[in-house]
Amino acid sequence: MITAEMTDAITITNSASDMVRNMLEQKEVPDYGLRIFVSGGGCSGLQYGMALEPESRPTDHIIDSDDVKIYVDPTSMMYLSGSVVDYEDSLMGGGFRIDNPNAVSSCGCGHSFKTSSSAGAASSGAAHSSGGGGCGSC
Repeated sequence: MITAEMTDAITITNSASDMVRNMLEQKEVPDYGLRIFVSGGGCSGLQYGMALEPESRPTDHIIDSDDVKIYVDPTSMMYLSGSVVDYEDSLMGGGFRIDNPNAVSSCGCGHSFKTSSSAGAASSGAAHSSGGGGCGSC
């Protein structure tokens, strides 16, 4: 059974919150938050990204889930609205998973997606690099 906390328009599962908290403790930055963003790139036109950041930006949506701060810029929130962020651990490895109801298609690895309204790229105004063409995972 997955338990989750829904705040704003994104649901963060307890498993995801626990993993973020563990990462922050391991990196000795307990006051940081996790930025979740969407940028242009990847196999399907848009890709998910995550980064640890010391503070939110003025226009960010801030989600507090089990004392873990999640930062999402307004443009990314348009693409992520209604999504569930989870952390899965398996024999093949673990990782964050975003179940996005706005995605009409995605690549095999799940890191890249397309929405019905996306023309192929997000422009959030934030400096998010796609790291080249294709997600590199599939």
